[in-house]
Amino acid sequence: MNTEILGVALQILLLVVISYPLGKHIAKVYKEGNDCMRFMAPIERFIYKLAGINPNEEMDWEAFLKSLLIINVFWFFWGMILLVSQGYLPLNPDGNSGQSPDLAFNTCISFMVNCNLQHYSGESGLTYFTQLFVIMLFQFITAATGMAAMAGIMKSMAAKTTKTIGNFWHYLVISCTRILFPMSLIVGFILIMQGTPMGFESKMTIPTLEGAEQTVSQGPTAAIVPIK
Repeated sequence: MNTEILGVALQILLLVVISYPLGKHIAKVYKEGNDCMRFMAPIERFIYKLAGINPNEEMDWEAFLKSLLIINVFWFFWGMILLVSQGYLPLNPDGNSGQSPDLAFNTCISFMVNCNLQHYSGESGLTYFTQLFVIMLFQFITAATGMAAMAGIMKSMAAKTTKTIGNFWHYLVISCTRILFPMSLIVGFILIMQGTPMGFESKMTIPTLEGAEQTVSQGPTAAIVPIK
């Protein structure tokens, strides 16, 4: 019990300690300041060029909302298709079958709104492919979508106008490249150094203390856990 209380206290303390420098970094990112992640700009320009986006184009709230809804509809169908067909996709060493349409619908909606509600049995209900390109991807994209929406709201409040509130696509991209991805990468490296699984091997069979055998899922855990 004492260990659990200490863990909670340390977590709260860590949150308080990092809140100011992290908040300052996020403010610099959205204000186009001289943030420490500006070296990601070439990658961002490549993304804009590939997607045909002009990041300097200002949007009113209607265009901003339309872009937000369009990207969410796209990722919904992306997730549905991959989840129901995961049994035929690569990175499936354990031979997991595809999800039923209703289960895939529940999974997509849940992760798109950041509820992370799982009505499937953890790693045994998904392949490594869908863990990476649906679950982990959604946790980046949907978090960045919310952050982009908040950035637009904060800009309009600061400017005291709703005529233009920034560019949704620009906020979405920099939320990933300059905030979510760097933090997840750092935590991921720490997890790997601490022995967290990071691979694509099938389930591992290990003997229990009672002498029986138990299968344990592995997978790219160190990459998925940080963003979660």
